Amino acid sequence: MTAHELAIVPEGAIADLLTREAAFTAVENVFAAMSRGEARNFPVVREAMPTEDALYGFKGGVAPGVLGLKAGGYWPHNLEKRELINHQSTVFLFDPDTGRVKAMVGGNYLTALRTAAASAVSIKHLARPEAKILGMIGAGHQAKFQLRAALEQRSFEKVIAWNLHPEMLPGLGEVAAEIGVPFEAVDLPGMVEADVIVTITSSFAPTLMADHVSPGTHIACMGTDTIGKQEVEASLLAKATVFCDEVAQSVTLGEAQHAIGAGLISEADLSEIGAVINGTHPGRTSDDQITLFDGTGVGLQDLAVASTIVDVAVANGTAIMVPI
Repeated sequence: MTAHELAIVPEGAIADLLTREAAFTAVENVFAAMSRGEARNFPVVREAMPTEDALYGFKGGVAPGVLGLKAGGYWPHNLEKRELINHQSTVFLFDPDTGRVKAMVGGNYLTALRTAAASAVSIKHLARPEAKILGMIGAGHQAKFQLRAALEQRSFEKVIAWNLHPEMLPGLGEVAAEIGVPFEAVDLPGMVEADVIVTITSSFAPTLMADHVSPGTHIACMGTDTIGKQEVEASLLAKATVFCDEVAQSVTLGEAQHAIGAGLISEADLSEIGAVINGTHPGRTSDDQITLFDGTGVGLQDLAVASTIVDVAVANGTAIMVPI
C-alpha cells in the first residue's frame, strides 16, 4: 500500500478478516493506550434524523499511527422493512502525518465484534475468576456476539437470559448449545443467580434493578450510548465500583448520566478500564464487590479494529486498492 492508494474493505469481506481474538486484542490495547494518555477520542456528534426515527452520528479519535472516524447510526425499522440490520456504519482512516485518506472499511460486523470485545475485556479484568453463571439481558442482533465473547472469558457452566420479547431468546439458546453450555430463560429477578451480567438493549428505561444483582457480580452495560438511554437502575451504580471506556462519554451518554444526574455518584467515582489493564488501578478488590462496566463505545475502538482489518486485507490481497 502506497501513500497514493486508498484501501477499500467492503462489509462482505470483514467476517473472513476479523476474528474475535484480534478484535479483543485491539480493543484491550486501545483502552490501555487511552489510560496512558497516548490516545484521544474526539467529542461524539449524534443527531436525530428527520425520518425513520433514526440516529446518525460520528465518532473519531487519534492514536499513534491512527486517525479517523466512524460515520453511522441506528435505523430502528431496517430489519422489519428492508431485512437490513438496524445499525449501519462505515469507518474512514486517514494518515495522521498528512491528512490523506488511507482506507474505507465496512463498519457493521466490525462494530458488533468491537462492542462484544469491550464487554469481554471488562469480564477478563473485573469478573471473579470462579464465575460460573452468565446472565444476558437482551436478545437482539448484538446479543449473540456478546454471548460468544463473554463465554470465552470464564469457565461458565450456565447461561440465563431475559428479553422484553421472549420469542427472541431461542436465538441465544442456539449459541449456548453450539458452545455446549446449558441455557435457561428467566424473569428479571432470576438474574440474582448470575455471577456476570451483560446488558445489551436499546432501552430508555431501566430493566435491571439493584435487587436483581447479587454481591460479587460483574455487570457489563453495553446498550446505553445516547442521552436518555438507560438499562440499569441508577441506584445500582451507587452500590457498585464503576468502570468505563471513557469518563467523558460515560457521564454524558452512558449509564452514569442517570446516577450522576440523581446525585448518587460523581464523576470522580468513575475509573477507566484502561487503568485496570495497565495495573494503575487494582480493579476488583473483594469477592463480594459489585463491579460495573459502563461501555458507551468510543471511536478509538472502531479505529483500532479497522486498522487491524486493513493490515490483514492489504497483506492478503483482499483490499480493493484505488489510486488517489
